[in-house]
Amino acid sequence: MEKSLFFSKPTNNFLVTNYVHHLINMQNPNQQPHEKLSRSQSPENGDPVSDAKWASRLLRECATAISEKDSTKIHHLLWMLNELASPYGDCNQKLAFYFLQALFCKATDTGLRCYKTLTSAAEKSKSFDSSRKLILKFQEVSPWTTFGHVASNGAILEALDGESRLHIIDISHTFCTQWPTLLEALATRNDETPHLKLTVVVTESTLVKSVMKEVAQRMEKFARLMGVPFEFNVISGSNHLKKLTKESLNIKEEEAVAVNCIGALRKVEVEERGDVIRMLQSLNPKIVTIVEHEADFSSTRNDFVKCFEECLRFYTLYFEMLDESFPITSNERLVIERECSKSIVKVLACDDQIGEGDGETRERGNQWSERLREWFSPFPLNDDAVDDVKSLLKRYKVGWSLVLPQENQESPGIYLTWRDEPVVWASAWKPREKSMERHDQ
Repeated sequence: MEKSLFFSKPTNNFLVTNYVHHLINMQNPNQQPHEKLSRSQSPENGDPVSDAKWASRLLRECATAISEKDSTKIHHLLWMLNELASPYGDCNQKLAFYFLQALFCKATDTGLRCYKTLTSAAEKSKSFDSSRKLILKFQEVSPWTTFGHVASNGAILEALDGESRLHIIDISHTFCTQWPTLLEALATRNDETPHLKLTVVVTESTLVKSVMKEVAQRMEKFARLMGVPFEFNVISGSNHLKKLTKESLNIKEEEAVAVNCIGALRKVEVEERGDVIRMLQSLNPKIVTIVEHEADFSSTRNDFVKCFEECLRFYTLYFEMLDESFPITSNERLVIERECSKSIVKVLACDDQIGEGDGETRERGNQWSERLREWFSPFPLNDDAVDDVKSLLKRYKVGWSLVLPQENQESPGIYLTWRDEPVVWASAWKPREKSMERHDQ
């Protein structure tokens, strides 16, 4: 069982109600008393519990206190949050628990040490079977990851249609769960089945050692079953993606190349993202697919309170999604939430102390589009790909939807939304002719 950071006492709803309303009174002194009561505290219901967002209120107040270096308030708020937080409670208690951990690390300058401890503990319990089961279970209950897989596969199939030798460079950490459906599609093509070379670029050495050998065997077995000529390669130890070349990836002249980046670019240091995008263009691909979370931890990274607000917004959506997707007693859900704790600590308490390959500096679709447009042009998804995504979303609970690009929109591509909030952005790009000419000079 996980223990609290300071003390261990049961949640006191009356305590948090009074403290939250004290904060509201301080922030809105002119507000009328009846306006400060949430519906959950109305006389009809008679139960003086906190409002629906008590965790967010306390966490924001604590982040502000840390920014202002108000040690008395920091100590009081950390104690208050610790009284109420639990990794086994409701959404508010879980958010309080994991963000309290990051705020405590920020206040005590122990973020890097905490992150290393969390990473070490996670790696000790990680195996191929446990990782695979977790990923497949998540894909079963939520389209958070499968949305990008389906959209990217549709774009790749269209861009490489008619080619006889395909080479996909996969820069992601998805354990190749994306590719069986693409192999099935290749096996049922009307023309001759093409040869597929899949090169997986891995920046985490532990992932290579414990997982990729098993992944390779399963992929090769499935390709044989589908009757697709197949070659599987792993490029490991590439901590700097910008150093990848045609030679290191063994790209041949006769191969039609696609580069697939799912959640990979956010792990690149912000200052090096332009170099990595130029590297992608230098591979002369037919298409590059990009899938990223719709959040901005980049423009706010030098302002702790603003970065905290965006981080809290994003993970509140994520935790609410998990709450509706998994049973409350689900072990898989707990593991996913613990993984989130590492990310939250990285974003809020490590201050760029972690090198490339392990970052979490997310950017929104319009920010990525601005970077990509220097070297690439948008590759719109065709109707078949869009229909595949729509069919995918019908398999899940109500609340998920697809947003297509609008005219004059800054970011091309499509968005997955949860409760009308965009959470994942998927797009496809082809090299611009001018940028290719500039590269060749």
